[in-house]
Amino acid sequence: MDQRATTLPMPPGWPARIRAADAGALTPPVPKPSATVVLLRDTAAGGGPEAYLLRRRTSMAFAAGMYAYPGGGVDRRDAEAELGWAGPGPRAWAERLGVDAATAQAVVCAAVRETFEEAGVLLAGPDAESVAESRDWSAERAALEAHELSFADFLRDHGLLLRSDLLAGWARWITPAFEERRYDTWFFVAALPPGQDAAREVGEADRVAWLTPDEAVRGYQEGRFGMLPPTVTVLRELRPVHSAAEALAVAAGRSLEPVLGRAEVRGERLTVRWPGYDELTIDGTFPEFPGKRVG
Repeated sequence: MDQRATTLPMPPGWPARIRAADAGALTPPVPKPSATVVLLRDTAAGGGPEAYLLRRRTSMAFAAGMYAYPGGGVDRRDAEAELGWAGPGPRAWAERLGVDAATAQAVVCAAVRETFEEAGVLLAGPDAESVAESRDWSAERAALEAHELSFADFLRDHGLLLRSDLLAGWARWITPAFEERRYDTWFFVAALPPGQDAAREVGEADRVAWLTPDEAVRGYQEGRFGMLPPTVTVLRELRPVHSAAEALAVAAGRSLEPVLGRAEVRGERLTVRWPGYDELTIDGTFPEFPGKRVG
């Protein structure tokens, strides 16, 4: 690989899959709908908010060793479930997310559920004006993660309403067609609710950290923090924000048009671009080696 010609490093498995896709020898997987939440908390010094990041264990099948936000796949059970809800309803979210109401309900539920499962932060409360008190929810979180308990049943059992007003849509990214695992992910921002703390240990992560967007982006640029393009892009976009409340206000005016990376093949030269995000461009010479094609 010609390092001088490369803007960013290309993941090892990409060249073969990009060539296979270009040759029509690869059928792109259907992206799985998912949601992720950038939890923000204001710093005492007033230097802008910090974001909650998890470093995924190296044993994970997707994004191993990368820093990410709490998130996961949409549970289709949530699309039609009857559950307590406060804040903008599924129809309002459908318009915002660009999907039908049932899908919007499932996506918002996924955002709140996964934040609870992974970070222990519950964006729900007994009424439309408050959030649940901090307590040991480990058993409930484990049951949700194991799919032994639906999120609707969890809320109902504890007399809680999902607080959709505590979320704001920030972006939507779709994994490139040549990737082995693909996700259609909605990114949300949310402020850490008063009286709640985020988990310091997470099953799928070997480290958790609260970092300002500046700190996180600098660590990425210095090679200390591995991040996928959407993760670092959201952090870059949050750098001008001075508080969690400002982040939610800014989110209201943002476009949620999907961002999809595309690859171009010219002999041994491969280029991957994300429209509107030139800083993410991967461009270099990657010689093709025998036996490396993906069928």
